[in-house]
Amino acid sequence: MRAAIYERFGEPSEVLTAGERPKPEPGPGQIRVRMTLSPIHNHDLWTIRGTYGHKPALPAIGGSEAVGIVDAQGEGGTAPAIGQRVVAGGVAGSWADYFLAPAAGVVPLPETIDDATACQLIAMPLSSLMLLEDLQIDSGQWMIQNAANGAVGKIVALLAKARGIKVAGLVRRDAGIAELAALGIDNAISTEAPGWEDRVRALVGGEPILRAVDSVGGEEGGRLTHLLAEGGMLMSFGNMSHKPLVISSGDLIFRQISVKGFWGARRSASTDKAELGRLIGELVRLAASGELRLTIDERFGLADAAAAAAASDRPGRSGKIALVGSV
Repeated sequence: MRAAIYERFGEPSEVLTAGERPKPEPGPGQIRVRMTLSPIHNHDLWTIRGTYGHKPALPAIGGSEAVGIVDAQGEGGTAPAIGQRVVAGGVAGSWADYFLAPAAGVVPLPETIDDATACQLIAMPLSSLMLLEDLQIDSGQWMIQNAANGAVGKIVALLAKARGIKVAGLVRRDAGIAELAALGIDNAISTEAPGWEDRVRALVGGEPILRAVDSVGGEEGGRLTHLLAEGGMLMSFGNMSHKPLVISSGDLIFRQISVKGFWGARRSASTDKAELGRLIGELVRLAASGELRLTIDERFGLADAAAAAAASDRPGRSGKIALVGSV
């Protein structure tokens, strides 16, 4: 089968190569999935760079989530049925024609969910939904996030909207406001011109901003704490700037702002099956109803994985970059 392979850690656009690998055979409790579409997530790129919380043995096949068709079952397996369309998250090696997944860990999909949404329905949306729960924020209350027109920012805003949570979303460009509005996401503020902090305060109309989500890091991430109400919390979700988060000691000391980190993989591992089922069920329902729509900006063949990784790293995208598998 075809696969996007890396034999050393490094910049994905430099170390990813197209290659051939044997088609994997599922063991007990596993299924083999014929990959249809697999997104490129930031954590996939961090894994290839060797900077993520998990380092695979090399050589490795990239990718961790995909939508596809069940192609084979391990010994004794009966479900999901061969031919069933499923999404699998948290797997290894999804950037290939075929990959293995735990039979109990994939999610069967209704036809009402398109491939673009389906291929990225688990990793980021599930983390985003868990994030909202960990923020302990109620319907009608305010939170703020940066990188609001990034993939995670859009998902958080859509999921929060479905729960009645009000989100002030920061974007770096004025054009980002219209981009979000086209998705039904309002309350966006551009930081392109000075005075954006005052525009945020005017937006919330004196109501307290209780929570902040930072996906950028550096000084930009630290500025969110200035807008939080006393006793508010900043959740560090990502680090797009690759810079250490800079936070005012005055915010921590005098206004009792707290800071926490969120890692979806650890949160998922500590969540029981019943709770995971409830959260994934909510995501499937929202996607099937059209309330949660996820987009793909550009699709690449497996042979062009290095170019796809470079495209994924470029700013200004409105959706994910994805790799196309067997059809």
